[in-house]
Amino acid sequence: MGEGIDEEKRSTLRRFAAVGAAAPLARFADLDRGESQVRDAMAGYLSTTPGAHFSKLRDDLHLGTGEAQHHLRHLQQSNAVESHKDGDYRRFFPAERFSAFEKVALGYLRRDTPRGMVLALLRDPDLSGRDLAAELGVSAATVSKYAAELEAAGLLDREDGYRLERPETLITLVLRYADSFDADTTDFAADAAALISYDPK
Repeated sequence: MGEGIDEEKRSTLRRFAAVGAAAPLARFADLDRGESQVRDAMAGYLSTTPGAHFSKLRDDLHLGTGEAQHHLRHLQQSNAVESHKDGDYRRFFPAERFSAFEKVALGYLRRDTPRGMVLALLRDPDLSGRDLAAELGVSAATVSKYAAELEAAGLLDREDGYRLERPETLITLVLRYADSFDADTTDFAADAAALISYDPK
């Protein structure tokens, strides 16, 4: 059993390290091969899954808590990775790649209900709170709670219904990182990409 887990970890690290090694700040030539591979893998993972919190990054890369903390600390000290506090979470991003708005948006897109609300409003900007609750299968109170959070975070305007702020930025983030969210987001991205690329000529 342990050997299977170790092999899965090695395979995962190799896959993300290949991505990370291509990033300009991700090479750690002064480290031994094992440490360099872990840090390249972390950099690669965050380039494809920006806004991941610590537990997700640790678990997806099959790292121990201390191991993940050690390498993340060094990645931040070398200015390859930066973090952003998001409620109870600290989320990690490739350094100097995202604006403050994008970091906040990615944080909310990594939460199931807020992401569902954003996707629904991107599909249909005229949805009401009641419509959103019905579509997502949650209570109206849940929608109201997250709508207030999204408004406070600068992602939603509730003055006259529910209107997303900077929808072009939100849909760009959804399309670019759809595979790092869930199947619903992937389906949304496939439909949206087809609409965006459609040429009526």
